[in-house]
Amino acid sequence: MNLSPFASALTGDLLGDADVRALFTDERQIADMLRVEGGLACAQGRLGLLPPGVARRIADASMTLQPDWAALGAATASDGVPVPELVRQLRAALDEEAAGYVHFGATSQDVIDTATVLALRDLCDLVDRRVRDVVQCLATLAAGHRDTLCLARTRTQPAVPTSFGLRTLAWARPLSRERARLKVLRAEVLCVQFGGAAGNLSALGDRGPEVADALAGELGLGAMVPAWHGERDGLLALADSFARISGALGKLGQDVAHGCQVEVGELQLAGAGGSSTMPNKQNPVAAETLVTLARHAAGSLAVAHQAQLHGLERDGMAWTLEWLNLPQVALCAAGGLGRARALLNALRVDTERMAAAVTGGSGLPLAEAATFALAEHLPQAEAKQHVVEACRMAGQGEGHLIDLLATRTHAPVDWEDLCSSSRLIGPAMTLVDRGLSQLAPDERSGIAR
Repeated sequence: MNLSPFASALTGDLLGDADVRALFTDERQIADMLRVEGGLACAQGRLGLLPPGVARRIADASMTLQPDWAALGAATASDGVPVPELVRQLRAALDEEAAGYVHFGATSQDVIDTATVLALRDLCDLVDRRVRDVVQCLATLAAGHRDTLCLARTRTQPAVPTSFGLRTLAWARPLSRERARLKVLRAEVLCVQFGGAAGNLSALGDRGPEVADALAGELGLGAMVPAWHGERDGLLALADSFARISGALGKLGQDVAHGCQVEVGELQLAGAGGSSTMPNKQNPVAAETLVTLARHAAGSLAVAHQAQLHGLERDGMAWTLEWLNLPQVALCAAGGLGRARALLNALRVDTERMAAAVTGGSGLPLAEAATFALAEHLPQAEAKQHVVEACRMAGQGEGHLIDLLATRTHAPVDWEDLCSSSRLIGPAMTLVDRGLSQLAPDERSGIAR
């Protein structure tokens, strides 16, 4: 078992994909740290805090530096962070004058947190695109199956007729809502971190806030002054958003896995996974993976709350815990979205099997509709009693519920109309239309007009 299943050559593509993993590599992290160092020099140069030409030389060196990885690893084990050694290597690549201005007024946490935000910005872009694509697929599926008769199941048991489109819409709506929340959240959270040794910008005096704002502009991030060294609620909110996305995908996976059970047989997945010993097996691997990722994200989110407990102005214990935890939650969401898209592309819906689960067999799922239909002609208590008795008989194999009621009551109910899809799921179809109209315009773009 690999120490990092997300990065494993064996399980990496099961749990995610290369585009997601590329955001969380050592190479990407160090490149972002160097980008922060170069951006800081450029910001300070524009403000006249560095001698002419120094900012350009630092920025150029930060883009071309080839890190000594062994030295970075050894120093991180000693210092707890890679920044001091990285700064030493960057200074060594410069002339004496420029070297003296590298990392000017900053602290290690400024560099690491801002580098983290740069990676999270790209991750949020990727997640936004993937959520949109998944919701588009689900919206198209919901619109195409708005009138597909389906058996609703509550507390794992058969309930009443519904529309498969309405079930599909319930997979889409939480993702759509979270996408909207994430757009607002990223503007609040994706901010530069620049506070110096203790968050008070003491090394730069009155120019500190100006430098922080200039650095934010240089990197295309939001500005936040004072710094947020000990304020981790923003990253926690991002982790929470990623966990909610994973949870929504987990529900989708769990429902699909249920529908793919042979005893249910309402859904199939093209190219489902096989067994090493049972040729009859077609395992819903993609659906199972979504459930696993959702559960892992939920557990990791609990640890993310622990990482919010940063002591005083800065805290190495909670900060390091964040490094162990935040990427895990993010990988669950982003990787899960990729798996969800593949699952939906492979999904096949057996509409005949769905309809048969409602109207075939004993007809018990029609009990509620029959009760209300009879109550139009009989006292409600009497109507209910007739249906209860007919359900008992139908459950014992004595006939179809509707036939039994037609024989027992002689009430002038149009039983044939009662069993029609339009009568059974008309309200559900209306709800599908309303729910689809509430999605963002780009999430509805695949729906046929």
